[in-house]
Amino acid sequence: MISVLIDKLEHNQRYSTWKYDPYHYCQEILIERFRLFLDIKGAVGDMMFESRGGKEDMRLKRSFRKILESGTNNLSSQDLIEHFSSKELKVKPKSANISGLQLADLVAHPARRWFFKNILKMDDGKETFGDEIIRILDTDKFFRYNSKLYGYGAKKLP
Repeated sequence: MISVLIDKLEHNQRYSTWKYDPYHYCQEILIERFRLFLDIKGAVGDMMFESRGGKEDMRLKRSFRKILESGTNNLSSQDLIEHFSSKELKVKPKSANISGLQLADLVAHPARRWFFKNILKMDDGKETFGDEIIRILDTDKFFRYNSKLYGYGAKKLP
């Protein structure tokens, strides 16, 4: 599991003249972490996002294509292309009932709560069903690189 959290207020304050769409910024960071995971496993892979609507989906697809064609600050285009089985982002609606998207939905909010409690040390003192989900996933399922979780399986963006 790879979880990326962005502080939109901090992002807008820090980048007042240049505002990278927060959703696309998270997408780029997810792509970089997923590529590292694939490299460690000696595998190639593909990415699928849940549909957000016509225009938003097209923007995400363009952003994905641009990242693969231009690379990122940390990875070359060639490196990314070698690790991804397609230059096109797959986007499917919730109604398509895709197992991976259902799993992402199941863990997204609990992962956010875990992030706030364990990384940002902001505990609301409440116990939710999502906390139980994360307890099950916590020890094994977050991606780690050289035993490090923060920055790899859990990343906070400004």
